[in-house]
Amino acid sequence: MMDILTKKQEKTKQYETLFMQIKALMSSNENRISNMANFTAAVKSSFGFFWVGFYLAESNDLVLGPFQGPVACMRIAKGKGVCGLSWSNEKSIIVGNVHEFPGHIACSPESNSEIVIPLIKDRQCIGVLDIDSKEFDCFDEIDQLWLERLCSCLTSVL
Repeated sequence: MMDILTKKQEKTKQYETLFMQIKALMSSNENRISNMANFTAAVKSSFGFFWVGFYLAESNDLVLGPFQGPVACMRIAKGKGVCGLSWSNEKSIIVGNVHEFPGHIACSPESNSEIVIPLIKDRQCIGVLDIDSKEFDCFDEIDQLWLERLCSCLTSVL
């Protein structure tokens, strides 16, 4: 059985590979929607998460952007649910069990844990990256660190 350190090292290697892939994808295309679509596809195919997608700031709502996975909520109010809270606080949020998160917006009952990363461009939050897993406690500080790096790479070309 693999120990925790080995699992963390393997996850880090996966993210290093993904980072190089995302960097290459972003450097070859200037279209915002295409970049976001390829970003979600690369993350989902690398890790097999249940849902990977973007919500983009539009007035006082987050509006569904490019994503990979089953259908999703189309609008989320500022401060509501995990995504709305991440957006309003401009901070990443990891939720080990979404069913215990006060005010969680359940787009799918199959989602059990979630990580949300704010997209910061020119010191302003322009949206969030939302990733859901069917596994409880799927996300940790390694995911947060690397997903924040990946989002910085993306926002540099948006």
